[in-house]
Amino acid sequence: MRILVTGGAGFIGSAVCRHLIRSTGALVINVDKLTYAANFEALKVLADHPRYVLERCDICNRAAVDAVFARHQPSAVLHLAAESHVDRSITGSEAFIETNIVGTYRLLEAARHFSSRLSPQQRSAFRFIHVSTDEVHGSLDAAGRFAEEAPYRPNSPYSASKAASDHLARAWHKTYDLPVIVSNCSNNYGPYQFPEKLIPLTIIKAVCGEPIPVYGDGSNVRDWIFVDDHAAGLVNLLERGRVGEKYNFGGDSERSNLAVVEKICEILDRLVPAPYSRRSLITFVADRPGHDFRYAIDASKAKQALAWQPRECFESGLERTVRWYLENRSWWESVRRGVYGGERLGMLETAD
Repeated sequence: MRILVTGGAGFIGSAVCRHLIRSTGALVINVDKLTYAANFEALKVLADHPRYVLERCDICNRAAVDAVFARHQPSAVLHLAAESHVDRSITGSEAFIETNIVGTYRLLEAARHFSSRLSPQQRSAFRFIHVSTDEVHGSLDAAGRFAEEAPYRPNSPYSASKAASDHLARAWHKTYDLPVIVSNCSNNYGPYQFPEKLIPLTIIKAVCGEPIPVYGDGSNVRDWIFVDDHAAGLVNLLERGRVGEKYNFGGDSERSNLAVVEKICEILDRLVPAPYSRRSLITFVADRPGHDFRYAIDASKAKQALAWQPRECFESGLERTVRWYLENRSWWESVRRGVYGGERLGMLETAD
């Protein structure tokens, strides 16, 4: 097989590339624009692998995407390329519209034209996996979980752009018979995650003895999945998923943001004791505009249909993650110096 992975230099995409090389015999074509969040360290183990190719390419550039398809003749597409940070979408929504909506449209069109020229046998085997988020469904109250048929109610520019891309993927299947499968996942965490997200930001702030920001009162709840478990699920989906259907991936690990931050502080106090408790660094700050209260994923369909189970519980996965950031300080220190210094993002301008 020849698997084209868009966004393969990102956090989840790089985990998918590593999993494909490790667990399959596929040739992996990583198509990535290499934005600020690209992580070459996460792909270092693949750099010289004979079944791995990196193509620097913006999915919004249709001609460049067509050339990649023609050059590598993929048998499947795993589409993960996206702008993904909610805070950045609040103050810079245009990049999210361009990449997540326009880019997905152009990738779907490129895949449609490419697959239309395949032999009947090749076309029947071709797959386009569109990877999305639970945030497209909006916010839950204290009860219930998102199933595949949950209505779409996005509340941020990021989730709205991903909802639009989900609808495009479905439409290209229904209208053009492109063999599309859509997946939606809960919050990912693990090694190599860019430091703007909650878990790595908290780890780094706590290690450096800096105030740890918690939005609002910290009661917002997320369902967490270890990134390698999600990557394994996507590969299972590629092999076993039914065309035209949706599948959810979640870790059955709901935690409030405050509980996550407090657990990280507890782990660090045990692994690298300081003369103070890291919990004393927790600082409650103004909440994010339009902050969804709770997400929770019902992943029972993926578990039953794909023979998939998350292997990492939240406690063990979080400890693995904390240890990785402690052991790879040079990586995140270089990010802080050159790309993102840990400043607050997503604040709306206020009138004087």
